[in-house]
Amino acid sequence: MKAMDISSLDISNFLPHRDPMLMVTSVFEIDENSVSTKFQILEDCVFLKEGRLSETGLIENAAQAASGIVGQSFFEKDDLEGTGNKLVGYISAIKKVEIFDLPKVGETIITKAKLLSRFDTGKVTMCSLEAQTFLAEKLIVSSTMNFLIHEV
Repeated sequence: MKAMDISSLDISNFLPHRDPMLMVTSVFEIDENSVSTKFQILEDCVFLKEGRLSETGLIENAAQAASGIVGQSFFEKDDLEGTGNKLVGYISAIKKVEIFDLPKVGETIITKAKLLSRFDTGKVTMCSLEAQTFLAEKLIVSSTMNFLIHEV
């Protein structure tokens, strides 16, 4: 399936997170197997340490971006407001994380994720996803995580 452009959607409608925990500013593209997101690092971000996005913040950004791949399947295709469902997701395992640099306040990072595996058990989905985060063209984070995602 071709990736759809959903950059004008309010991503907060599709994630259980709200400010100050929301770590995705917008989504460029998403399909059943991949996603590309943007996050602008602002001064009020709770994951800042000495003017830089912390390791924890980078992992949370990757997790929120990646979980959107599976999370979207809980919504109808025409539900552009995210009103048809509410989800909760958990990181069940961080299998790998490599952090090469910490971006500064005011910078924008791009996170690209892809689905590695998925197992559905009724209302709960277990999945493994891989994410890479970039600052400009430079890879700053590479990670692989497992998630549990379910309807509330």
